[in-house]
Amino acid sequence: MACGDDNKLSLDSIRDSLIRQEDTIIFNLIERIKYPTNPTLYKQPGSFNIPGFQGSLFQYLFQETEALQSKVGRYLSPEENPFFPNDLPASIIPPTKCTPVLHPAAESVNVNEKILDIYINKMLPLFCKEADEGNFATTAACDIQLLQALSRRIHYGKFVAEVKFRDSTDDYKPFILAKDGDALMKLLTFEAVEEMVKKRVARKAKMFSQEVTLIDSAEEVKCKVDPSLVSRLYEEWIMPLTKLVEVEYLLRRVD
Repeated sequence: MACGDDNKLSLDSIRDSLIRQEDTIIFNLIERIKYPTNPTLYKQPGSFNIPGFQGSLFQYLFQETEALQSKVGRYLSPEENPFFPNDLPASIIPPTKCTPVLHPAAESVNVNEKILDIYINKMLPLFCKEADEGNFATTAACDIQLLQALSRRIHYGKFVAEVKFRDSTDDYKPFILAKDGDALMKLLTFEAVEEMVKKRVARKAKMFSQEVTLIDSAEEVKCKVDPSLVSRLYEEWIMPLTKLVEVEYLLRRVD
């Protein structure tokens, strides 16, 4: 989706990508919930002495990870949005020569600050056991993979908005020119589709996280992650933030 192939830029192709991204999010969530919340990892300076750095251990690990990934071109792709965009090193890999799919204003739409706040303060307490067992490096590695998967899924709203704008420019343009974000949000919302997504991710979570045994049993299958919580994850955060990205992108689309 990074390069301009208008034949591939369709709601069907985007929907297929979003469905595949559900798998990635659920599998990464299963990995993360192996560990407790480990709140010390996210505490502000004082818990760890990191020379020349002011921030939590998690922030340090995440920033260093993004810096390394930036050097090898991760953030040349419009599908990827950094959590710490300031002072990222330049890529040693040259960008691919292609026609951009998104409007240039897409670069200014980044809700990762909201994603990170919700993740630490709401998602982790919902899914993980409350404890601090000190396995910080592995926990942070799981966090980073899951957060990047969540960010990619949510910021895919830019592609969704672009296709919807192209398909129904006359419907969207008056609200864009009027800077009416509420009207755009209503236009973008399809409750029946959202209900279908919630049911699908709950079913996937049940299938992917079942405890497999070699003994047939009439007992209810145990799951590593509660399917209803995965449905809630999408209902309360992933889908609303995706629509926020769509609105923010559309408000800049005719600039």
